[in-house]
Amino acid sequence: MAKVEFNPRTNLIEQAAYKYTLQDVPEPNLYRDIFPYTEIPKIAFNHRHVPMFVPDEIWITDTTFRDGQQARSPYTVEQIVRLYDYLHELDNDSGVIRQTEFFLYSKKDREAVIKCMERGYRYPEVTSWIRARKEDFQLVKEMGIKETGILVSCSDYHIFKKLNMTRKQAMEMYLSIVEAALENGIIPRCHFEDITRADFYGFVVPFANELMKLAKQANMPVKIRACDTLGLGVSYPGVALPRSVQGIIYGLRHYAEVPSEWLEWHGHNDFYKAVVNSGTAWLYGASAVNCSLLGIGERTGNTPLEAMVIEYAQLRGTTKNMRLEVITEIADYFEKELDYEIPPRTPFVGRAFNATRAGIHADGILKDEEIYNIFDTKKILNRPIVIAVDAHSGLAGIAAWINTYFRLEGDQRIDKRDPRVAKIKEWVDKEYENGRTTVIGDDELEMVVREVMPELFKMHESRVK
Repeated sequence: MAKVEFNPRTNLIEQAAYKYTLQDVPEPNLYRDIFPYTEIPKIAFNHRHVPMFVPDEIWITDTTFRDGQQARSPYTVEQIVRLYDYLHELDNDSGVIRQTEFFLYSKKDREAVIKCMERGYRYPEVTSWIRARKEDFQLVKEMGIKETGILVSCSDYHIFKKLNMTRKQAMEMYLSIVEAALENGIIPRCHFEDITRADFYGFVVPFANELMKLAKQANMPVKIRACDTLGLGVSYPGVALPRSVQGIIYGLRHYAEVPSEWLEWHGHNDFYKAVVNSGTAWLYGASAVNCSLLGIGERTGNTPLEAMVIEYAQLRGTTKNMRLEVITEIADYFEKELDYEIPPRTPFVGRAFNATRAGIHADGILKDEEIYNIFDTKKILNRPIVIAVDAHSGLAGIAAWINTYFRLEGDQRIDKRDPRVAKIKEWVDKEYENGRTTVIGDDELEMVVREVMPELFKMHESRVK
């Protein structure tokens, strides 16, 4: 029977949630009308809206050493420890980057975990990831890890086609694994794989209800990670389940009564929606969003951690005491030490993310860099504006490059009407008249400036020394 009760957070009398029971269907529900496979998936609307419910606290968890390692050559122990240090330095004891997860299956994985735990950092906390097998808990227990992720596939695609089970059989298996974790004093984090293709009321909510019962009996948290495994989640208002991000988060909170602090979103970027879906999960009641450095992960990748650091700042109006300039250090480490090529226009970390070529933009930057820069990238990320010179840069682009490259300020800044700038432009124009198609490199422009403005080059050299 439904009952009414007072909700102190909304200050309203609300009807208690209806309790859904498992629907143990004989045939899988594959939502073929939405996911025809031989066509692009469809976004269906039912025009139902759920309320935003921003948790008191929101934070980030990391999967660089788990999902991130599945998409590239494995890191060495030393590389894992260095990246873990970077995560700690970026978080700077703010608690925004709260946890990171590791594999435990190889000797190298376990060695890396030990070395990271020896650091003694509070944030990010070291957690693990295992398959839904009882014997795997011995690994977790031996390592002294307090929380582990457990893979619990929840769509019929996985239950029927991969596990060759019924929903009832899958749920019983999963619950036995969670019970084993609780008996060992380990906090289970249940990874609801492929939730955006799952029967939400027929399996997801009934399963989550059973998990909350176990949590209550054990007086321990049982966390739920909603995994958008194929990046099918959609944040549009009024979109229907199973693809609705806000519907999933609201439903887990409202119908399964999962506390926000036990609820996490894990997104993939197959449809370019990883960041907006993660932000939506925060807004509708998930305290945590799961990310990886540079978004490296299966196929198109995960939600980039650095993107959600910036998103956190936009939503909260503060960076707490995070050190955002470490984002640039991380990007440099990936490129120089890990030989990983970051696409130049990748937001916040690409070499050209704050670069301009267009003459009209450069003209604006000459007047005030705030006109064409998203924020003070030099102060916040230690990334000064980059000016690239090509056939379309014009006098303004060349002058802006000179001022930026030689760090000229105030009265020292070069005006686009300076006749020496015109001489440099003549050289640039001749390059392109002769068939050049590439951007003029900094080293090439240095040589021209040495001839036309030798005093600037001497000034630059003295600063470097």
